[in-house]
Amino acid sequence: MSEATTLPAAALLQLIWLASPALPVGGFSYSEGIEAAVDAGVAVDEASTRDWLLDQLVLVQARSDLAAAASACVAWQAGDLARVQALNAWVAGTRESAELRLQSEQMGRSLAQWLRQRHPGDARVAALDALAPAPTWPVAFALAAAATGAPVRDALLAMAFGWAENAVQAAVRAVPLGQSAGQRILAALADAIPAAVDDALATPDDRRQAFAPGLAILSARHETQYSRLFRS
Repeated sequence: MSEATTLPAAALLQLIWLASPALPVGGFSYSEGIEAAVDAGVAVDEASTRDWLLDQLVLVQARSDLAAAASACVAWQAGDLARVQALNAWVAGTRESAELRLQSEQMGRSLAQWLRQRHPGDARVAALDALAPAPTWPVAFALAAAATGAPVRDALLAMAFGWAENAVQAAVRAVPLGQSAGQRILAALADAIPAAVDDALATPDDRRQAFAPGLAILSARHETQYSRLFRS
């Protein structure tokens, strides 16, 4: 982006709120596969964990959830419910394991409940609730972000950073890592997020994809992992 813009304070604070691990959607209970990666010996120290999460940002988040959320933001803003339904069905149908689908749907439902309390008169929240079989996380986040009035790129930056902070905290507990190592990994992710967001924004429907076989295999293994702290 060539021109810097100043986000209104109210919208900025709303995005910070949405990106916070304190948002009551249960994100802290999921590791996004990192716990299974630790068990498989893929993420064993700071360097390997950083590389695993950077790959997940670029190969999974940017090409799938961030791209879907970008399109959903535009659809919510335009009141295009048919487009919202199609995007929600795409997200639900591309989860590659039962626990990844559970995560997306549980977090989507929880955010919908939060939005009912925040925006009780917004008909779009009722439309979100009515999505079958459930509202998914990227589509629900898109509505929450659209309600702030923030530009789509800023919304995706918040979504990506929220994902990164949660993933790093899971890694700190699961690998385990020290807090300083966790902050260094988070810094690396923060440096990579703007480019990942721009890639997501530039991704048309026919190039959006959720193909991450390594993550899918580890996630499926995690469902029966002997000892675990997280739901994914």
